Amino acid sequence: MNKKGKLHPLSQTIQIINKIFVEMGFEIADGPHIEDQWHNFDALNVPKNHPARDMQDTFFIKDDNNHVLRTHTSSVQIRFMEEFVKTKRAFPFKVISPGKVFRQEATDRTHEVQFYQLEGFVVGEGVSMAHLKGTLEKFLNSYYGKPIEFRFRPGYFPFVEPGIEIDLKFGDTWMEILGAGMVHPNVLRNVGIDPEKYSGFAFGVGIDRLTMMKYGIEDIRLMYQGDLKLHDAIYPDTTSQK
Repeated sequence: MNKKGKLHPLSQTIQIINKIFVEMGFEIADGPHIEDQWHNFDALNVPKNHPARDMQDTFFIKDDNNHVLRTHTSSVQIRFMEEFVKTKRAFPFKVISPGKVFRQEATDRTHEVQFYQLEGFVVGEGVSMAHLKGTLEKFLNSYYGKPIEFRFRPGYFPFVEPGIEIDLKFGDTWMEILGAGMVHPNVLRNVGIDPEKYSGFAFGVGIDRLTMMKYGIEDIRLMYQGDLKLHDAIYPDTTSQK
């Protein structure tokens, strides 16, 4: 007896996310998994020996250029903006970049050494924190199909100022799911955008955690073990065929 194939829960989540943001006028960008330190750290206002690098324990590649497995999809933000300036496109721009990232972390119920992240960023004239809040609220409500309870907390990320963290209600507890803020002026300068004229916001969303909350998955590690029990729990309508 063979079961009909279905999308992996993470693939399904990415498709849903892409559809929501494209309908909001965003474009989709991608970038390499193996990244140089300029795009992964330095251009994002995290220079060498800066304490903030300790926030993202990294898998380094043994080569002369010290490449890394990207620790966030924020590196795509830099690559996109460099190309945007090079080709002299007109402002504003609205972009998302979903993809896999890697961090040398101790695994537990909500942490893995590999996971999927969604980077989103908007730059133009007069872009504010209010635009960020409205965008995230619309996205979360659309993704879950109902009003979602969430909260903002002050947070530190070197590539945004001010920075915030966003928690979503997960059962009786709060789960951190988003980091966001206004794009730091140094980041704009590093890609050739005038921060005196343009402003922007950026956010990073844990796609795995969004998926966990939507389908009631209690352990992030289940999504990388290939266990069909997870498939059956999420797709109860799956039928068998000869």
